[in-house]
Amino acid sequence: MRIYTRSGDKGKTSLIYGDRVAKNDLRVEAYGTCDEANSAIGVALSHLVREDWTEKDAFLTAMQKIQTILFHVGAELATPKGKKVTWELKKGHIDDLEQYIDEWDTSLAELNNFILPSGHEASAGLHMARTIVRRAERTAVALEEEVNPLVVSYLNRLSDLLFVAARYVNQHLGGKELPLHPDV
Repeated sequence: MRIYTRSGDKGKTSLIYGDRVAKNDLRVEAYGTCDEANSAIGVALSHLVREDWTEKDAFLTAMQKIQTILFHVGAELATPKGKKVTWELKKGHIDDLEQYIDEWDTSLAELNNFILPSGHEASAGLHMARTIVRRAERTAVALEEEVNPLVVSYLNRLSDLLFVAARYVNQHLGGKELPLHPDV
């Protein structure tokens, strides 16, 4: 089987179940942005391969689970309204994010000001992924009633998790958090 089909050469793509829509359709933008975020997470995590810290394996396992669920979110967004979602998002997926956030956040220093995305390469990459998830969330919100409300909740919580994960990586790998100095 070839990777190319030529079916999108005229600016149309297929949703799940084969419905054809323009490639600039808001739904395509939403699931495409989830794909972009997933790739950004993967790039960030690739910076951790050679690192060594006690919690690394558990952290990577959690992040890979999150990447898988983000793929499910994309599938939800690629499923036309009224059709059965194959990989349905569940409240438990959001609960999992909150559990990771709570676990990782307990070891972090209290924040008293905004911080700039910086520090270890993986941390900066997780901050980049966070901003992409925020865009996916805004796009999903624009779809309004066509989207499972859990999708918006998941994306919202995921951006929170990526912020905490970036700080967590910095703390464990000696990355420096740079505070925002608004008077600069």
